[in-house]
Amino acid sequence: MTAVSSAPDATPESPSANGNVPLVALVGPPNAGKTTLFNRLTGLRHKVANYPGVTVERRVGTCQLPDGRKVEIVDLPGVNSFSARTLDEQVTRDVLHGEAEGIRAPDAVLLIVDSTRLEPHLMLVEPTLDLGLPSMLALNMWDELEERDGGLEVGVLGEQLGLEAVPTVARTGVGMDAIHRFLAEVADRGRLRHPAHEKHRVLDARTLPVLDTFTERRQHIRELSQAANFRPPGPSRLTRRLDSVFLHRVWGPVVFIGIGLLVFQAIFTWATPFMDGIEVLIASSGGWLASTLPDAWYRSLLVDGVWAGVGSVIVFLPQILILFLFLGILEDSGYMARAAVIADRLMYRVGLQGRAFLPLLSAYACAVPAILAARTVGDERDRLTTMFVAPFMTCSARLPVYALLIAAFIPEQPLLGPLLGTRAATLLGLYALGALAAIVTAFLIRRTLLRGERGAFVMEMPPYRVPSVRSLATRLWDRSGIFLKRAGKIIFMVTVILWGLTQVPRVGGEPPPFEESVLAQVGQVMEPAIEPLGFNWKIGVGLVSSLAAREVIVGTLGTIYGVEEADEGSMELQANLKQDLDLGGAIALLIFFVFALQCMSTVAIMKRETAGWKWPIIQWSYMLALAYGGAFLANWLI
Repeated sequence: MTAVSSAPDATPESPSANGNVPLVALVGPPNAGKTTLFNRLTGLRHKVANYPGVTVERRVGTCQLPDGRKVEIVDLPGVNSFSARTLDEQVTRDVLHGEAEGIRAPDAVLLIVDSTRLEPHLMLVEPTLDLGLPSMLALNMWDELEERDGGLEVGVLGEQLGLEAVPTVARTGVGMDAIHRFLAEVADRGRLRHPAHEKHRVLDARTLPVLDTFTERRQHIRELSQAANFRPPGPSRLTRRLDSVFLHRVWGPVVFIGIGLLVFQAIFTWATPFMDGIEVLIASSGGWLASTLPDAWYRSLLVDGVWAGVGSVIVFLPQILILFLFLGILEDSGYMARAAVIADRLMYRVGLQGRAFLPLLSAYACAVPAILAARTVGDERDRLTTMFVAPFMTCSARLPVYALLIAAFIPEQPLLGPLLGTRAATLLGLYALGALAAIVTAFLIRRTLLRGERGAFVMEMPPYRVPSVRSLATRLWDRSGIFLKRAGKIIFMVTVILWGLTQVPRVGGEPPPFEESVLAQVGQVMEPAIEPLGFNWKIGVGLVSSLAAREVIVGTLGTIYGVEEADEGSMELQANLKQDLDLGGAIALLIFFVFALQCMSTVAIMKRETAGWKWPIIQWSYMLALAYGGAFLANWLI
């Protein structure tokens, strides 16, 4: 699911639309801590991570000052320039110049840089001051600069640049008082030009004359840093030692594979007690609900339809959260950027670049934010290819389907002792199959529809950091909310519709036998098309319902088979599946879900990001053909 959010559409009541509340833009290079600062100022919980490219759209929140007044804050994608060579740079430039739809031009700018990487990050100062807006420079990660024996005379630097500079640590709140004072000054002066506003421009013209080339600007920044006695931080011993392993040509891939094995084994073993507890809770509450309600038609709807359908998906929440816990640790620790470097060696051969690895990895959570994150890929051909193959990566919505079928058809036996069992190995194989399909598809598409030279890959390595418990807990809490809302909306709607289709046509006021219901008739019409895959009409109905959300098929099958607590541990549901599917059909169904684009949200976001229906139609048709062909071969061979 998505941790990326867009700014709301402007309305007459919106401060961004009517200008009653000042709007301040957060600007800075990637991975400088903008979103962490944004979350601290606004109290929101947008995704942050220790690698570049997390923010790919603007985000708007409200900061309440100590005196009660409010200032709107817009968090913009991290950029190294305002040249708009990539889509994320274009988003930032358009907002700053007042050319973005749905949001007015900001009244001031808060420029956030990483103080440990001061000189390259200060390259944004001149274009920021050229906007002619009141500005403040936040020297973030100041604690790391001091811990690694770095130094800087902040006041001198601010005087040289012609704007107020303040040391900050967004994670802990250091420097927030100064930032609140700056925001209060912006609120005081409103949208009118102010003498202090002119002062910024005078100092800008005096200290930062127009420079002809990038080299001259860089030299000027170096001179300013020297005047402020900037002492670069010493190299981190921990970073050097870890990189000697994680970036090693041999041990790097070995560690990467080992981490993958650990994640997949944990999804099955660690989650089991939590899932058992949820199953007991769902069963007991369902029984209580059935005994409390009168014997009326709506009792069947609520108990057998809604409660059973939603409950059958909630039980998979522990597995999904374990996946996100590992992803969060890898992101916040700084390892994710190293994984991108390792992956670049392989991706180079298929025509992609290492920067595409980060969106593709985030697709293991959800393809929608992954497609949005592809905005950080500068080359347009690489960006389109990344978006095209992102849905092949196994998103969290596939986990309930995989877990159900694996539990039903794959007996658990040790393969590598306690480290890896047959079920975890099967799950790992499904993930690997999706990744392989992405690689092969990228190879083909870069040599046919999107032929061209591969873009260059440059990525700055962030330092290793100990993941924040608060950040991880917040992320898991938000992920739980997103998943439960999804279960409460989409799955509720689909479950009610399916239940309704089992109740007609009624004869004498009673529901028909299930095989004579409208739902059964719909499935029987499509059965000839899916019979070669080893599927019957019941599986076909599940496939159609899963177009809304992949995990819906679990609740759908529970409704079709009349299983009240339908989840991966339901022996009744597994027994019904074994009657309608042999091993070949079960493997075929797993492969179908590996390849098929069973997600209308992904189709919709592809249309938006490519500005048309061409690429979504090609993508959906290609993946459906691959899913059908792969399922046919699996059923035929096994």
